[in-house]
Amino acid sequence: MSFQFTVSPDFTPDHLSGWYIFNTWLQKQTGIAMHLEMYNDFQGQREAIQADNVDLIYANPFDAAMLVREKGFLPLVKAEGAADEALIVVNADNAINDVADLEPGTRVTYTEDPDVRLMGMIMLEPGDLDNDNIVPVLADNYVLVAKHLLKAEADVGIFLAEAYDDLSTMVKNQLKVLVRSQISVIHHALMIGPRLQDRREEIESLLVEMSNDDRGRGVLQSLGFSAWQKVDDEAMEFMIDLMDTLNT
Repeated sequence: MSFQFTVSPDFTPDHLSGWYIFNTWLQKQTGIAMHLEMYNDFQGQREAIQADNVDLIYANPFDAAMLVREKGFLPLVKAEGAADEALIVVNADNAINDVADLEPGTRVTYTEDPDVRLMGMIMLEPGDLDNDNIVPVLADNYVLVAKHLLKAEADVGIFLAEAYDDLSTMVKNQLKVLVRSQISVIHHALMIGPRLQDRREEIESLLVEMSNDDRGRGVLQSLGFSAWQKVDDEAMEFMIDLMDTLNT
């Protein structure tokens, strides 16, 4: 029997090959036939989840509630020391230095990444901005968010902090960060679906121990991680409740 593994579409493109390497490593370690399916957008991935086609997912925190409460997924691990944070960014030439100085009608560029957009819109509230009075400029990825700012096609960009940090120095020198979130407890997590849960403890143990040997460390480096850290059910429920609170 073959199972499907997928990764939230907001992953850093530089690490695309790393996920294929990780999937190969996981198959060799567990003997589980696992097909890695990458979706181009969140809608396509959610349709696959609703159709019960996904068994293992590196999920963004916004989707965690649906995965746990509707589809019976359980958490395995997260990247050690990692948290999802959002940035509000403008062109370096923009005279605005404070979110509070922004005005209705501001052109805001962002991706479909739901948790980052949610955090970003919360951080824009001091400027009395909301979904009803901004001009949205949707981008397929964070490189294009930066491009919209550099080409003056948008006034403000909402970035995943990790994606912003991965931009080239030349690009970042032309941008200016107004504010960075400091929530610290929101994060992506590797989650396991019902059809694989009889292997949960085994897979979790393999992942937590992964950084203890050279081959495992090499695979982790290809993902940009140093180690996996266990996520227990209570911690996942806390994050889900926090996301619900932020979304109301």
